[in-house]
This record gives sequence, C-alpha cells and structure tokens, in this order.
Amino acid sequence: MAGEKKQGLQLLDFWVSPFGQRCRIALAEKGLPYEYLEQDLGNKSELLLRSNPIHKKIPVLLHDGRPVCESLIIVQYIDEAFAPASLLPSDPYARAQARFWADYVDKKLYDCGTRLWKLKAGEPAQAQARKEMIEILKTLEEGALGDKEFFDGDAFGFLDLVVVPFTSWFLTYERHGEFSVEKECPRITAWAKRCGERESVAKTLSPPEKVYEFVGAMKKRFGIE
Repeated sequence: MAGEKKQGLQLLDFWVSPFGQRCRIALAEKGLPYEYLEQDLGNKSELLLRSNPIHKKIPVLLHDGRPVCESLIIVQYIDEAFAPASLLPSDPYARAQARFWADYVDKKLYDCGTRLWKLKAGEPAQAQARKEMIEILKTLEEGALGDKEFFDGDAFGFLDLVVVPFTSWFLTYERHGEFSVEKECPRITAWAKRCGERESVAKTLSPPEKVYEFVGAMKKRFGIE
C-alpha cells in the first residue's frame, strides 16, 4: 500500500565506515536480519536526510520505519530492544566503564587517524598526529584491555565491537604515520587477531588494503600528496 511504513530493520550505511561496521557487527552478534542500504555520501538520499535531519550522516538504523541515529546509541538500542541483552556488561559499573572507553575512542581515535592521512608527510603536525595515535592506542591497551582476552573480559562484547572496526584502518595509519601497531602495542594486535576470528567481525570488516586504496583516492580528491 502507498505510504505504508517499512517493517523490520534497515541500516543506512557506507561500506568503509567504522561507525557503520560496529552496527553491522552488533546486528550479526544478535542474529538479526536486516536490509542494508548503501548510501552515496556525495549525494545524500532523501531517506537519509529525512531520517537524520540533525546530523545528516550515517549510520542510521530504521526499526519499523523509526530512525535511531549515532552508532553508539544504535548499538545500545540493538542490545536493549532485542533480547537477550548480551553486548553490554551486566554489572552497572562495568557498563559505565565500557561507555567511558567507547566515548574515548570516538573522541580521540577517529580524529587522530584522519589527521594522520590528511596531513602531508614531513609536516610537524603529521609527526604530532603519529605521536598522539601511538599514545591513544597505548592508553587503550594499558587502561582498558590490560591482560584480558577482550576489552569486556573473557567474552567479546560492547567495547570490542566499538573498537574493532578501526583495526581495518591500522594499515592506513601505519603507512601514513610510519609506525607499527604491532611493535608499539602487541596486546592490541593480539586482541585484534582474536576478534577477527569471530564470524560477525570477519564478514563485516573491510580488507585493510581496500581501506588504504579508499584513503588514497580521497587524498587525490582533496589534492593531498
């Protein structure tokens, strides 16, 4: 019928987005079927603009036609709306800590990584971005991961799926920043390998070389050499 709202789950996303990928991993972890709607960010669809009129960006989860925006909110909504609630820790303090580190990642990691590849090699600001990236990863390794198998403990959970999409970008960060994640943060590297063995992660993450090629195309588009 004309005007009938779409039922079920739809995800408005862009293939290489780490923020969208964390939503896809959450949906996979919960075993939820959904319709994936790839978006052209250079020519945003009417559906995207209507669904997220404030920020006008992906990802957006549509649940029976109702939009949920911002990836961390989407992941928590998925966990709460579809039983059993298993992604966030059950202990309130542990949940608060997971949310704290998720906020840290979104405020620090993505911005620093973007500066790494956007700045020209040899610039003082680029060297500073490299230093900051190493510090951010070491802070995550020492402050959040420690000696645990996963950020949330013995089992893959909320904070793991929040962080793991960025591991596809590590190669890009390394090549543009001229450093080695494995050398600087071996426990983060081992954690990333464990996460990559999960089906939900393996089928979602973009190949690192493909991400590097995407960034190369973006650099040409912006005239960065």
